[in-house]
Amino acid sequence: MEEKKDVERALAASIKALAVRMPFEKITIKKITDGAGVIRVTFYNHFQDKYDLLEWIIRTEILEPVRILLTNGMYREALILIFSNLKKDQTFYTHVAGIEGQNSFREIAKHSIYSLLYELFADAAGEEKPKYQWMAPEYLAEYYSESMTFVVVYWIEHGMPVPPEDMATLYEYIGNRSMNDILRELSEGRK
Repeated sequence: MEEKKDVERALAASIKALAVRMPFEKITIKKITDGAGVIRVTFYNHFQDKYDLLEWIIRTEILEPVRILLTNGMYREALILIFSNLKKDQTFYTHVAGIEGQNSFREIAKHSIYSLLYELFADAAGEEKPKYQWMAPEYLAEYYSESMTFVVVYWIEHGMPVPPEDMATLYEYIGNRSMNDILRELSEGRK
């Protein structure tokens, strides 16, 4: 099992090193495996393609470390950890955030976030039928994954100028207020 993780980490390190030197579209499986010191077959024993590897990186390095925090109600700490881990690999994420098309970075990140949130909402809901149909775990996960993806991608695309702690505060602030609250606060600020 540990050997599998070592191979996956080596492939992740390889694609990260390549992504900061060349456009993601030009990265081949051969270049990734050469950098990791493994053969192509080994890559396909672990991942379908380079986009699957990118999703593994997001899940493993960004989202899995926050799972325990989220399940214990430590939302602010989870947000800080997400933004801190992204910032730690700023050069890599800045390069891959621009991936467009069918396997865009935005879609890969959203799918990864959705999967984590769906599990959390489904566990919290248990077997209970939601009070409102749109409060089902899949709808909640969709809504919050869209929101988080927007914030993360926007932050990355603009050079991560705001420190992780401040991003957590901002996301928490917006997430804890209704649109009505925000509109009221904005109009009160003009007076």
